[in-house]
Order: sequence, then structure tokens, then C-alpha cells
Amino acid sequence: MSVILGINAYHADSSACVLVDGRLIACAEEERFRRIKHWAGFPSESIRYCLSAAEIDPDEIVHVAINSDPRANLGRKLWYTLRDGPSLSLLLGKLRTRMHRSGIGERLASVFPGRRFSDRVHHVEHHLAHLASAYFAGPWEEAIAVSIDGFGDFASGAWGYAVDGSIEVVDHVWFPHSMGVFYQAMTQYLGFPAYGDEYKVMGLAPYGRPRYRDAIRDIVETGESGKYVLNLDYFRHGQKEISYAWSDGAPEFGRLFTPELEKLLGPSRKADEDLEQRHKDIARSVQAVYEEIFFDFLNAAYSRHRCTNLVLAGGCAMNSVANGRIAEYTPFERVYVQSAAGDAGGAIGAAFVAATEIAGRSPARGQMPHAFWGPGFDDDSIAAALEPRRQDLDSTNFSVEKVENEDALCEMVAQAIADGLVVGWFQGRMEWGPRALGNRSILCDPRRADMKDILNLKIKRRESFRPFAPSILRERVCDWFERDDDVPFMMKVFSIKEWKRSTIPAVTHVDGSGRLQTVTEKHNPLYYRLIKAFENLTGVPIVLNTSFNENEPIVCRPEEALACFLRTKMDMLVLGNTAIQRTEAQRARGPVESATTGGVEEGCALSASRARYSAST
Repeated sequence: MSVILGINAYHADSSACVLVDGRLIACAEEERFRRIKHWAGFPSESIRYCLSAAEIDPDEIVHVAINSDPRANLGRKLWYTLRDGPSLSLLLGKLRTRMHRSGIGERLASVFPGRRFSDRVHHVEHHLAHLASAYFAGPWEEAIAVSIDGFGDFASGAWGYAVDGSIEVVDHVWFPHSMGVFYQAMTQYLGFPAYGDEYKVMGLAPYGRPRYRDAIRDIVETGESGKYVLNLDYFRHGQKEISYAWSDGAPEFGRLFTPELEKLLGPSRKADEDLEQRHKDIARSVQAVYEEIFFDFLNAAYSRHRCTNLVLAGGCAMNSVANGRIAEYTPFERVYVQSAAGDAGGAIGAAFVAATEIAGRSPARGQMPHAFWGPGFDDDSIAAALEPRRQDLDSTNFSVEKVENEDALCEMVAQAIADGLVVGWFQGRMEWGPRALGNRSILCDPRRADMKDILNLKIKRRESFRPFAPSILRERVCDWFERDDDVPFMMKVFSIKEWKRSTIPAVTHVDGSGRLQTVTEKHNPLYYRLIKAFENLTGVPIVLNTSFNENEPIVCRPEEALACFLRTKMDMLVLGNTAIQRTEAQRARGPVESATTGGVEEGCALSASRARYSAST
């Protein structure tokens, strides 16, 4: 038996996975166990979980793969150093990172004494790991594979041709040019400084107009062979070390942009300053230019092999707005993005590559049709979590009911959602990746125009412009969205049909779009039945789905779900087949309020032409 432990270590979104004989058994992000968002460092708790889930005996030899290779692209690194002479602090910072990642074997031995790991650690080049994570998780034997992110192993992007279990890496985009750095720098400029805040710019963009697009085209452009090129006058990372922290805690990142950016666009926004229309227009312009460059890159990747299947990975693959438009502005007809497309997903890619090296044959494709690879908890575990809080729950403020019949449970919860209650839904194995996909979710009625405000006031306490997502029965997508596609991981945004928008205002963004999640009975039968029960009550095959958390990582264990429920104003918590409800929530919230969502721009005809794309945005 071949056992491979894949890890993403000493980087944000540290994670681990385990493969047994080339088959994925478990994977999880360290943040869920440490309770610190985007936790960076050595993923010891994720490793413990994965080895336990795979029931690996301590005496069995475990091979180790990591999604970084300190020896990769050494010639490029030397050439850049000699040509551009970056600062000593930048070189020393990169050397420290290299030393951390080179010492993985020693760290494993110290954290897991007595467990047998292979003497050899398989270092897999960062972008090859991304490409492998998308290809082997994805459903096709043949595909063009693309990776775009900040940086890894001196590159920010790569593309390749994958067929019959083999990946040919065709080309890279090298340091210091990076679409990830471009988007992160603009996110900082707009007053969202935390690592991973780029999704806030995506959420803000529909409120603006692309008035600054021409100015931002001076910051980044398409170069030779479709590769993106930064104007380095606006960025600090090429010559100076950017302060960052990747070790055992929340990731921190220094400022990426130079004063030249403020000369171009005006003063940057402070985090506590109000959002003005100028900021919304800049956000829209950033997204528009990102999409232009992104589609140029994809079109160039397509031109060599002309395969219409695309598998996509890297942090930029989380840009669901751009992903939803790929079929309009490129020749690609089918697009797969795995649920942890960012650096966490590199752990499974590294493991897949190592499996090929060790076994001499490639793993099977199509290994990730769903995202439920994390810890699950049985009835005994849920009962044990409830026991210490019995005194709190036995008061007159709560009712506790165990519902053994799953159909009855789904009907009860569907009725609660239809009555306007906010429901915490904790079921099965935890999701892999940043999205709650129906096992660690907060669910609400999408028909209520006031539901965004209710959620933000009662639980989420986040910016009012950020949208909530619709979970929809797969077979109903064509009835509600302009495109009929399978989107199990919330990785694409599509326009909602205009005449449907006023029916589901809570999940309709200001531009008429929604970041949908398609749900099938095969891959999440209980969640499917819940949405079906809601459809039977209301005629709407959709529920509002947001992550089960309150400014923290998504809950992992039932204890965390219960704590979140008790400290917020959530109305109902469903842990397995146990339903807990606040008694005051049993009062009806009143009639459903609907509102027509405005601010929708004219759509454009299907076209791969950049000129037509630019005109439409």
C-alpha cells in the first residue's frame, strides 16, 4: 500500500491531504483546527486529521509531498538577481522561506515521533502542483491546465497541456510580474488590508462604473504570448522585501504599491474611511482590467492545443466573476475549478504528482466531484458536544428536538427557512476550500429583501455591499440563470434571469448576478432534499447559503457550531438530527418582502473578442 501525505506549509492557507494507492481519502485546511483565518505555518493538526481519517498505522511508511521546490527555476532566479540587483533584505527573506520549506522532514519527525515517514520528501514545483490539483481532481482525460496566483517558486503563473494522466508544462510567467500581486495591491489601495480580502473588491465592483479602466491599463497589460506584464513603477515587491509573516499564525503582508499609484488614482483609502463612489468605480475598473488580461492569457493558452476543456487553479482562480465569463470571451466550453483552488489546494496537487513518481503511473482523474473531505461527527460526538451546555439549553429560551426521520427533518427546517428564520446547518463531513457548500452553512430564505440586513445585523457583521450566495437544485439552473452549468463549488457568477430577480432579492447582486452553487442528490443527498422541501413549500428551488461562522474560520466541530449559535442571534441550529431553536424565534417574522434589484447594465453578445469585451464592461 502506498500512502502519500500532501502538504502546503509555511504559507497562507496551510493544509494537508492523504492519498492511499493514488486515491484521495481526506484533506483539510489548518485554519479550521487552529481557528485563525488563513492560518500560515506547519499544518500539524491537518496532518493528524488526515492520517487518522485514512486509518494509517504508525508503522506504515508515509511518503511526503510539498507544493514547493527550492531548487526549481534556479536559473531564472540567478538571472534576475544579476540583472536587476534586488535588495539584500529581499534575498535574505527568500532564503529564510527556502530554509523553512527544506526542513519539512525534520519538522515532521519532531511533531510526530514514532511515526515512519519516507526519508525522501517530494518537492513539487509550485505551479505544477496547482496544475495537477486541477487536472486530477477534474473530470476530463484531456484539458488545458492554467495556474495564476501571487508567486510560488519564482513564478506567478503557468499553463500546460494535460492528457492521459500526464501534464506538459508549456510556459510560465516569471517574477516580478503577477496578476495576484496586481489584485492584492489594488485591494490594499482600496482599504482592505487583510490577507485574502480580494473577494471584497469583487463584491464592491458591481456598484461602480469602469471610469478608471484606462488609467489602470497603465498598471498592467498583456505582453508577448498573452503573458501579463506589470508596470513596476507602481509596485514595491521587485526590489524591496515586503514584510510578511507565514509562520504559525495569521498571515500578514506589507504594502505592495508605491506612491506612484496614488499619483495616478488619488489618495488610497484608509480601512476606517467611508467608501465613496470613486472607490466603487476603481473596484469596477480593477475587475474589468483583470478580466481583460485574464482572458488574453487563456486565449493564448488555448491557441496551441485547441482543447476546449479548461482546468483552473491558483489564487486567481477564486475570482468567480471572471470564471463565470470564460465561456463568453474564450473558446473554452467547459471549465472546472476545484473547491480549494488557492494554495491550500496545492497540497493535493503535490500528492498527485508524487503518486505518479512513486507508483510509476498516474492517479485516476475525476477525484473531486464534491468537496466533503474534512472531519465528520456522529450522533455520539454531537451528544457529547451538547452535554456541557445542557444547563443553557434546558432554559425556557430554547427547545431541543431530535428528529430521526430525515425527510421530516428537511421539511421542518424548510418550513423554518420559509418562515424567515436564520438556520445553522451542520451535517456530514466538512467542506474542503473556503466555501460553505451545505454541510457547514447558515441558511435563509432568498425571497426576503431584508435578509441581507438581518444576516449582517444578527450574525455576520460584515460590509453591507457583500452578496450572499444561492444554492440551487442542479436541474433548475436553466430556469433561473442565464447560463446552464454545473457549479458545485460556487466558483462562477452568472446573471440571474431578469424576470426572476425580484423573486430572490436576497441572493441577487446589484448587477443582477449570483454566485451560484449547484446541488445534486448524488453528492449531497440531505442538502438536496432540504432544498427540494423548500421548493415544495414556496415554488423556489433555492436557499440562501453563507458560511457558518462569525468573523472566524468556518466551524469544524459541533462545539464550535453550538458556540457560534449561542453567541449570535441565529434562530435555529441543526446538528445532525438534533434541532435547537430559540423559543422567541418561533414567532413568525411576517410576510416575505420582495424588491426588484436595479443597477443592471446591458449585456453583450457572446464573443471572444477583447474589443467587444472591453466595450461591454
